[in-house]
Amino acid sequence: MSSAPPSSPALEVLLSRASTDHLTAPAPDKVQIARILSAGLRAPDHGKIRPWRYIVIKGKHRAEFAEQVVKAMISVDPEVPEKKIAKRRERFSEMPMTIALVMALEPKSKIPVQEQEMSVAAGAMNVLNALHAEGFGGFWVSGDFADQPCFREALGLSETHRLAGFLFVGTPDKPVEGSKRPDIDNFMGFYKGEPVKFEADR
Repeated sequence: MSSAPPSSPALEVLLSRASTDHLTAPAPDKVQIARILSAGLRAPDHGKIRPWRYIVIKGKHRAEFAEQVVKAMISVDPEVPEKKIAKRRERFSEMPMTIALVMALEPKSKIPVQEQEMSVAAGAMNVLNALHAEGFGGFWVSGDFADQPCFREALGLSETHRLAGFLFVGTPDKPVEGSKRPDIDNFMGFYKGEPVKFEADR
């Protein structure tokens, strides 16, 4: 019999998280989303750059935001298929809430930009975990339109701001059953004075 202590409830929550874009209302309210996004600010932050910025889109403003997405898509490709436009318009206007993940980077800092970007990514993962812990669901998406000047201007982004994508947020409309995760033994190794080899790389 194993003598290892049982997992904490918090760890069980983390291990049960899975992404879903099958989301419906309600989305977090003002107090809930502030608390959830606060988890993002707990991400590692070498040099205290604090590169996290979150733009929350909800309610009646979703439709206008969706039109900005469509405008940026057409800017990338004037011949983008109408079917693709309709799909993006529907997703961004009908998701209960969208959070734009803005990276406020400092290129001249002694902290490499890559580390600053990783801090934003770690913050986004904290937010996804916090959403799950509070009974909500989330899905991280990106798009080739995000760097278009018209889109950046609509969001009020500066020259040093970049987008790491968007989180779709809401309440899962059915129990979330994520795909089976791979065995951790294939992705973990112990250094014993020799080069480590991973089963996942074989």
